[in-house]
Amino acid sequence: MAALSGKLTKKLVENLGPGRHGDGSGLYLVVDLSGARRWIVRVTVKGQKNRKGAPLRTDFGLGGADVVTLNQARERALEYRRMAKAGLNPRYNAIQEVPTFEELCRQVHIERLPTWKNAKHGQQWLNTLRDYAFPKIGRMPVDSIGQPEVLMCLSPIWTEKYETARRLSQRIKVVLDVAKSKGFRSGENPVTEIRDTKVLPTVRAKVQHHEAMPWQEVPAFYAGLAKRKAMAAKALRFTILTACRTSEVLEMKWPEVDFDAKLWTIPAERMKTAVEHRVPLTEEMLSILEPLQAMASEYVFEGQKRHQPLSNMSMLMLLRRIGIKHVTVHGFRSSFRDWAAECATAPRELAEAALAHQVGTEVERAYARSDLLERRRELMQNWGTLIVMTSNQFRKEA
Repeated sequence: MAALSGKLTKKLVENLGPGRHGDGSGLYLVVDLSGARRWIVRVTVKGQKNRKGAPLRTDFGLGGADVVTLNQARERALEYRRMAKAGLNPRYNAIQEVPTFEELCRQVHIERLPTWKNAKHGQQWLNTLRDYAFPKIGRMPVDSIGQPEVLMCLSPIWTEKYETARRLSQRIKVVLDVAKSKGFRSGENPVTEIRDTKVLPTVRAKVQHHEAMPWQEVPAFYAGLAKRKAMAAKALRFTILTACRTSEVLEMKWPEVDFDAKLWTIPAERMKTAVEHRVPLTEEMLSILEPLQAMASEYVFEGQKRHQPLSNMSMLMLLRRIGIKHVTVHGFRSSFRDWAAECATAPRELAEAALAHQVGTEVERAYARSDLLERRRELMQNWGTLIVMTSNQFRKEA
């Protein structure tokens, strides 16, 4: 086995940082910035030239390091080098072993990491398969999975956890489609067959609306909130005033804030719509932000851990501690939307723009280039004035 020895060890494979790490003889461990680890082998195919007339040197993926062990990677790399030395291009001549469903899932997860909005979404994609598919079909070769095997995963949760089951079916379909594209299976995707033949019962998905506080009650609630010193209270006040989503506020960083222009610019990668969103900052919003600069933290609303944001549940838990049982943080966006329509009589496109909602068809949006910033600034100022002035009155009466 001397030909299989190299510079890397199992410990190094698990702990090396981002970059390309050589094992020798053309085998490399590639560690992405996300932490994903995969094997590649570089070979020179004997007798073949590239377009410039130089020897044909090509990289081949050997799989993720969480699926393919170091020794397996060395064995596969040795096989590829032998083919290349014999003048055979491994791309067309390598014999591919049929992976298990779990192996291919993890490989698809690694390959698609750059396409997800963030690492959390990618992990959720894998977790659904881990929890509901791997225990039943994870060890099965992907070419042996048909309708009965898919139904084993979907049937137990189809009516009880419909949304989860629906996502699970989509993710199984993606993996099996990839398996077909790689030549590991043939025929129609069993998930498609199940859907078309309606083997599973029709379930009407319940639309769940976030419970909202009537806008008329927001100022009195804000008055009590302003007395609290906790970071979660400050974050919740800012969330109410801006009508932004919880994640947008909690992941807010100082470079996004322009105090001179009174503007907060949320980058596209943090937006649900994947479009940059500018939020006009009122004096009340700035009065919350400015004192927090003294903390010199990366995040505006820092949690208990240094340079880490508040927990995703922090504001909701604050609501529950106060005694607000049937209102969600997201619901304050609805409070704002109701006020904009009922009291401010704001045009629909203006109110929706303030909430960073996309309105109209793609063609309509293509021509609507303006984000209505200055009109939104006036709208948010009026919303803040209602809340602050009325809340001040409540505090005086108290």
